Amino acid sequence: MTGVSSLPNGYTRFETAGAEVVTLAVCADSVRQAMSVGSLHAYAETHPASRELRGRGKAYAVPLPDGTTHVVVRHSQHGGMLASVTGDRFLAPTRAPHELNVALQLAASGVATPDVVAFATYPDWFGVFRRADVATREIVGGRDLTSVLAVGSRPRDIASVIAATCALLRALESAGARHPDLNLGNVLIAGGAHAFVIDVDRVVFESPGRSVGRANVRRLVRSARKLRTAGRIDVADAELGALAASAGHPL
Repeated sequence: MTGVSSLPNGYTRFETAGAEVVTLAVCADSVRQAMSVGSLHAYAETHPASRELRGRGKAYAVPLPDGTTHVVVRHSQHGGMLASVTGDRFLAPTRAPHELNVALQLAASGVATPDVVAFATYPDWFGVFRRADVATREIVGGRDLTSVLAVGSRPRDIASVIAATCALLRALESAGARHPDLNLGNVLIAGGAHAFVIDVDRVVFESPGRSVGRANVRRLVRSARKLRTAGRIDVADAELGALAASAGHPL
């Protein structure tokens, strides 16, 4: 039911109270303890140290019960026109197993993305549908590009942010990884010089090449222009042009 027929190295699975969980083996005891409150998301939402994050649905940054593993827990939600109908229900086994597999393939291809520490799926509607939570390793100090470029708070060294984002775009292109939802909220900047791609459950792999790179660049630039029009970020056309050109796909 978990959708992972052959567990990746270092992962294990267990069941508890109808939920099916896949987790890094070294975190299994801690994840099992977190699941004792009913779900990963419930654990994260009610933990006294949790921090709510913005994005698709509610997500929380929280330490696991071991106190040393810090994760971001996201409850999977549909996007788009049918979101109000389908909500958080997915055909079994949900997108969570795909997200784990994608994250592992991205990492193996040299693309920076947080580890999937665990995911849990829960039964719904006669077993046809399931709900899911995904816990990824927190990039401590990471801020998404929307926050980094926010009006009134963008960094002085914008060139390093652009360079980090370009390096990520080139790595995605080399891996043949097309991210249909590559918006500014799905790129984390850490330390001012490293970029990570997140929310990779919709990523698809194609033949590496310019078409993949061009699609990712255009999607990210569209996101930036939309946020700029809404008055949320401070970025100039010249800077977006430099980003696209440096990524190898001039506007």
